[in-house]
Amino acid sequence: MADRPPIDVRVQAADFDVAAESERLAGLSRNVGAIVTFTGLCRDEDGKLAALELEHYPGMAEAEIARIAGEAADRWPLLGLTVIHRHGRIKPGENIVLVVAASSHREAAFAAADFLMDFLKTRAPFWKKEHVAGADKPSEWVSAKENDDQAVKRWPSSN
Repeated sequence: MADRPPIDVRVQAADFDVAAESERLAGLSRNVGAIVTFTGLCRDEDGKLAALELEHYPGMAEAEIARIAGEAADRWPLLGLTVIHRHGRIKPGENIVLVVAASSHREAAFAAADFLMDFLKTRAPFWKKEHVAGADKPSEWVSAKENDDQAVKRWPSSN
């Protein structure tokens, strides 16, 4: 395994600044030729969702995200990687997750970001509860989705 690039993993309640995170990675090296960002937002599900509540296992969530990010850094020639995942109550239109991958070339940055999102959706220890609009409707925990499990199968094990 070659030296890993800087990897920044954060799990936080506060929002994040996509532009500032991209600029930070761009400033790591003059060899950065591509920065790919993915920002996941809370949807309102056509007006049905009042908020999404994300719970996590502190310490374990950061460790698992760092493990996944490290695997991405081992697979592709990255120059830097940032993963920020929010927790708490998030309203429609607000940011949930950010992945920023920096590389010399776009292919590695795109692949790493795609890989990270597939594994974050299926392996990171977060639990989601949907708070539906209207006081008379109960909140519901969100089950894992089969299409997310299928998407992660695209990536053969690196072991």
